[in-house]
Amino acid sequence: MMHLPNHWPYIAASYALTLGCSLVLGVGAALRLRKSKARLAAVEGHARRRERSAS
Repeated sequence: MMHLPNHWPYIAASYALTLGCSLVLGVGAALRLRKSKARLAAVEGHARRRERSAS
């Protein structure tokens, strides 16, 4: 009788790759969002200072 290889390692590897990619992309997005929020706060602060000095 022929024995077929077990497919569970491939399933586990696909889930691990999916989780790993999701984690990498999620962390990257969170870091970009944090950086963008800091830049926006700096731009808004600069705009507020210009408004106060113009008045």
